[in-house]
Amino acid sequence: MASTKSPYERLPVYKTRKLYIGGDFPRTESGRYITTTDPEGEFVANICRASRKDFRDAVVAAREAQDGWGSRSAFNRGQILYRMGEMLESRRQAFVDALVDTAGYDGHDAEAEVDTAIDRLVWYAGWSDKFAQVFGTVNPVASSHFDFSVPEPTGVVAAFCPENAPLLGLVSCMAPILMPGNAAILIVDNDAPTLAIDLAEVLETSDLPGGVVNILTGHRSELREHVGGHRDVDAILSVGASTEERTILEREGAESVTRLEFRPDRDPAEWRSEDSESPYWITPFVEFKTTWHPVGR
Repeated sequence: MASTKSPYERLPVYKTRKLYIGGDFPRTESGRYITTTDPEGEFVANICRASRKDFRDAVVAAREAQDGWGSRSAFNRGQILYRMGEMLESRRQAFVDALVDTAGYDGHDAEAEVDTAIDRLVWYAGWSDKFAQVFGTVNPVASSHFDFSVPEPTGVVAAFCPENAPLLGLVSCMAPILMPGNAAILIVDNDAPTLAIDLAEVLETSDLPGGVVNILTGHRSELREHVGGHRDVDAILSVGASTEERTILEREGAESVTRLEFRPDRDPAEWRSEDSESPYWITPFVEFKTTWHPVGR
């Protein structure tokens, strides 16, 4: 009986990583790509190199989604963040393997990063219906009124994500932006950007409305001026900004009256520490609305 085995060596089918905009996975409009490799220099994937047009599309998607997301109850937003943690837990081993194979982690550190990322989503989910109680105020004043200060979402937030801890650093920036009702545009430029798009697949199956999170892979040096000067971005988070990047964002942000938040990058072990999660990481992305209400006869 003749053998049915092919005489040709089978070539693997590599997964194509696209952008994540408006709940879809489009290719970059420019057609450009970046080749990513593992620590030994072996090919991992070609990923999209986001352009200015891709960023503008992400802002449009985020703006359309933010109002609905911000108007949901705090409890419901917490449920969805918790669901993100559930879905990440269901793919735990795949992310551990990706950190080992792509980012060069050892097995113990990879497991620690994935587990902390899951726990951090759950941690911020727990804050969703408590944050306003802790940071809001009800103050008696001299007249027959009470003064209520209530945190509300800033709107559309663009974030230049950490170079270190490609999964946990991303989650640690994303969760405190999302929790109070903002929409996020996450710009990823590190040695293992494929994990960001793998995370997008988790978000897509976690009940999160399309457009609330948008993920762009590319060069932050190419996008920072466009981000800083975009008039429909309400706030910018920059982790690990160089002096040049900070100067550009401050100059452009002043023109567009954009709130800026700068944080230093951390090594992966520091991202796993309790110092890398805090309700005070939420406050840069809320506005405090104050109203007066009459009391008494």
